[in-house]
Amino acid sequence: MGRALIVVDVQKDFCEGGSVPVKGGAGRAGAIADLVRTADGEYSCVVATRDHHIDPGPHFSDHPDFRDSFPVHCVVGSEGGEFHPDFAPAVAEGAVDEVFFKGARSASKSGFEGFAADGTPLADWLRARGVEGVDVVGIATDHCVRATALDGAKAGFAVRVLLDYTAGVAADTTATALGELRDAGVDLTGTPVVLT
Repeated sequence: MGRALIVVDVQKDFCEGGSVPVKGGAGRAGAIADLVRTADGEYSCVVATRDHHIDPGPHFSDHPDFRDSFPVHCVVGSEGGEFHPDFAPAVAEGAVDEVFFKGARSASKSGFEGFAADGTPLADWLRARGVEGVDVVGIATDHCVRATALDGAKAGFAVRVLLDYTAGVAADTTATALGELRDAGVDLTGTPVVLT
Protein backbone atom coordinates (compact mmCIF):
# COMPACT_ATOMS: atom_id res chain seq x y z
CA MET A 1 0.00 0.00 0.00
CA GLY A 2 1.43 3.36 -1.02
CA ARG A 3 1.52 5.86 1.83
CA ALA A 4 1.92 9.64 1.59
CA LEU A 5 2.83 12.27 4.14
CA ILE A 6 0.58 15.35 4.15
CA VAL A 7 2.10 18.43 5.83
CA VAL A 8 -0.70 20.84 6.71
CA ASP A 9 -0.25 24.63 6.71
CA VAL A 10 3.20 25.07 8.24
CA GLN A 11 3.05 28.78 7.43
CA LYS A 12 4.37 31.89 9.14
CA ASP A 13 0.95 33.24 10.09
CA PHE A 14 0.19 30.06 12.07
CA CYS A 15 3.43 30.15 14.06
CA GLU A 16 4.63 32.45 16.81
CA GLY A 17 4.80 36.02 15.47
CA GLY A 18 2.09 35.40 12.87
CA SER A 19 -1.41 36.86 12.70
CA VAL A 20 -3.05 33.65 14.02
CA PRO A 21 -0.21 32.12 16.05
CA VAL A 22 -0.37 28.61 17.45
CA LYS A 23 2.01 28.17 20.37
CA GLY A 24 4.51 25.47 19.53
CA GLY A 25 3.99 25.94 15.80
CA ALA A 26 7.56 27.07 15.15
CA GLY A 27 8.94 24.08 17.03
CA ARG A 28 6.75 21.75 15.01
CA ALA A 29 7.95 23.41 11.77
CA GLY A 30 11.53 22.34 12.43
CA ALA A 31 10.51 18.86 13.58
CA ILE A 32 8.37 18.36 10.48
CA ALA A 33 11.24 19.49 8.24
CA ASP A 34 13.44 16.85 9.88
CA LEU A 35 10.72 14.23 9.41
CA VAL A 36 10.37 15.10 5.72
CA ARG A 37 14.13 14.98 5.14
CA THR A 38 14.60 11.63 6.88
CA ALA A 39 11.46 9.90 5.57
CA ASP A 40 13.15 8.66 2.40
CA GLY A 41 11.64 5.32 1.47
CA GLU A 42 8.93 5.49 4.15
CA TYR A 43 6.56 7.48 1.91
CA SER A 44 5.83 7.15 -1.76
CA CYS A 45 5.32 10.93 -1.82
CA VAL A 46 5.28 13.98 0.45
CA VAL A 47 2.89 16.87 -0.11
CA ALA A 48 2.24 20.14 1.70
CA THR A 49 -0.86 22.31 1.93
CA ARG A 50 -1.01 26.09 2.13
CA ASP A 51 -3.80 28.43 3.12
CA HIS A 52 -3.94 30.78 0.12
CA HIS A 53 -6.64 33.37 0.74
CA ILE A 54 -7.79 36.01 -1.73
CA ASP A 55 -11.31 36.77 -0.49
CA PRO A 56 -12.57 34.06 1.87
CA GLY A 57 -15.66 35.97 2.94
CA PRO A 58 -16.72 35.61 6.60
CA HIS A 59 -13.68 33.43 7.33
CA PHE A 60 -11.89 36.77 7.92
CA SER A 61 -13.39 38.85 10.71
CA ASP A 62 -12.58 41.91 12.82
CA HIS A 63 -14.37 40.05 15.64
CA PRO A 64 -13.30 36.43 15.11
CA ASP A 65 -14.67 33.50 17.09
CA PHE A 66 -11.50 31.46 16.36
CA ARG A 67 -13.60 28.51 15.28
CA ASP A 68 -15.20 29.57 12.01
CA SER A 69 -13.78 33.08 11.69
CA PHE A 70 -10.24 34.36 12.21
CA PRO A 71 -8.16 37.52 11.81
CA VAL A 72 -6.78 38.12 8.32
CA HIS A 73 -4.12 35.49 7.57
CA CYS A 74 -2.24 33.77 4.74
CA VAL A 75 -3.30 36.29 2.13
CA VAL A 76 -1.91 35.52 -1.33
CA GLY A 77 1.39 37.34 -1.76
CA SER A 78 1.81 38.13 1.94
CA GLU A 79 4.81 37.22 4.06
CA GLY A 80 2.51 35.41 6.51
CA GLY A 81 1.32 33.07 3.79
CA GLU A 82 4.84 31.74 3.17
CA PHE A 83 6.09 28.51 4.68
CA HIS A 84 7.78 28.90 8.07
CA PRO A 85 11.54 29.44 7.60
CA ASP A 86 12.34 26.21 9.46
CA PHE A 87 10.18 24.23 7.02
CA ALA A 88 10.66 26.20 3.79
CA PRO A 89 14.16 24.79 3.05
CA ALA A 90 12.76 21.25 2.93
CA VAL A 91 10.36 22.42 0.22
CA ALA A 92 13.11 24.26 -1.66
CA GLU A 93 15.36 21.17 -1.49
CA GLY A 94 12.72 19.11 -3.29
CA ALA A 95 11.78 16.95 -0.29
CA VAL A 96 8.14 17.94 -0.90
CA ASP A 97 6.72 16.54 -4.14
CA GLU A 98 3.76 18.91 -4.54
CA VAL A 99 2.09 21.87 -2.81
CA PHE A 100 -1.71 22.17 -2.65
CA PHE A 101 -3.31 25.59 -2.27
CA LYS A 102 -6.65 25.99 -0.50
CA GLY A 103 -9.10 28.65 0.55
CA ALA A 104 -8.78 31.30 -2.15
CA ARG A 105 -12.43 32.30 -1.71
CA SER A 106 -13.59 30.18 1.24
CA ALA A 107 -12.54 29.00 4.67
CA SER A 108 -11.33 25.69 3.21
CA LYS A 109 -9.73 24.09 6.25
CA SER A 110 -9.12 20.68 4.69
CA GLY A 111 -6.12 19.91 2.52
CA PHE A 112 -8.48 17.77 0.46
CA GLU A 113 -10.13 21.00 -0.69
CA GLY A 114 -6.77 22.08 -2.10
CA PHE A 115 -5.43 22.02 -5.65
CA ALA A 116 -1.97 21.66 -7.15
CA ALA A 117 -0.70 24.43 -9.42
CA ASP A 118 -2.15 22.55 -12.42
CA GLY A 119 -5.61 22.36 -10.79
CA THR A 120 -5.46 18.71 -9.70
CA PRO A 121 -7.31 18.03 -6.41
CA LEU A 122 -5.30 16.39 -3.64
CA ALA A 123 -7.27 13.12 -3.58
CA ASP A 124 -6.94 12.66 -7.35
CA TRP A 125 -3.22 13.45 -7.24
CA LEU A 126 -2.65 10.85 -4.50
CA ARG A 127 -4.72 8.15 -6.20
CA ALA A 128 -2.84 8.67 -9.48
CA ARG A 129 0.31 7.70 -7.57
CA GLY A 130 -1.16 4.59 -5.99
CA VAL A 131 -1.51 6.09 -2.53
CA GLU A 132 -3.97 4.30 -0.25
CA GLY A 133 -2.85 5.60 3.14
CA VAL A 134 -1.80 9.00 4.45
CA ASP A 135 0.00 10.32 7.51
CA VAL A 136 -1.09 13.85 8.48
CA VAL A 137 1.04 16.36 10.39
CA GLY A 138 1.03 20.15 10.79
CA ILE A 139 -0.92 23.08 12.18
CA ALA A 140 -3.38 23.16 13.84
CA THR A 141 -4.41 19.83 15.32
CA ASP A 142 -7.89 21.07 16.16
CA HIS A 143 -8.56 22.87 12.87
CA CYS A 144 -6.88 22.12 9.54
CA VAL A 145 -5.14 18.90 10.61
CA ARG A 146 -8.47 17.63 11.93
CA ALA A 147 -10.36 18.62 8.77
CA THR A 148 -7.71 17.12 6.47
CA ALA A 149 -7.64 13.83 8.37
CA LEU A 150 -11.44 13.55 8.46
CA ASP A 151 -11.75 14.29 4.74
CA GLY A 152 -9.00 11.82 3.97
CA ALA A 153 -10.91 9.11 5.83
CA LYS A 154 -14.15 10.07 4.02
CA ALA A 155 -12.29 9.80 0.71
CA GLY A 156 -11.33 6.22 1.54
CA PHE A 157 -7.70 6.64 2.58
CA ALA A 158 -6.29 4.86 5.62
CA VAL A 159 -5.43 7.89 7.76
CA ARG A 160 -2.98 8.26 10.60
CA VAL A 161 -2.25 11.53 12.45
CA LEU A 162 1.28 11.79 13.87
CA LEU A 163 0.49 13.91 16.92
CA ASP A 164 4.15 14.49 17.82
CA TYR A 165 4.29 16.59 14.65
CA THR A 166 1.18 18.70 15.27
CA ALA A 167 0.38 21.77 17.35
CA GLY A 168 -3.07 22.52 18.72
CA VAL A 169 -4.70 25.86 19.48
CA ALA A 170 -6.38 24.91 22.77
CA ALA A 171 -6.68 21.87 25.01
CA ASP A 172 -10.49 21.65 24.85
CA THR A 173 -10.81 21.94 21.08
CA THR A 174 -7.88 19.56 20.58
CA ALA A 175 -9.50 16.97 22.85
CA THR A 176 -12.76 17.30 20.90
CA ALA A 177 -10.90 16.95 17.60
CA LEU A 178 -9.08 13.83 18.77
CA GLY A 179 -12.40 12.26 19.76
CA GLU A 180 -13.86 13.03 16.34
CA LEU A 181 -10.82 11.57 14.63
CA ARG A 182 -10.99 8.36 16.67
CA ASP A 183 -14.71 8.04 15.93
CA ALA A 184 -13.93 8.35 12.20
CA GLY A 185 -11.42 5.49 12.38
CA VAL A 186 -8.33 7.69 12.15
CA ASP A 187 -5.25 6.16 13.82
CA LEU A 188 -3.60 8.53 16.31
CA THR A 189 0.03 8.14 17.36
CA GLY A 190 2.14 10.21 19.74
CA THR A 191 1.11 13.15 21.91
CA PRO A 192 -0.32 16.45 20.65
CA VAL A 193 1.51 19.66 21.43
CA VAL A 194 -0.84 22.15 23.09
CA LEU A 195 0.85 25.13 24.74
CA THR A 196 -1.61 27.51 26.39
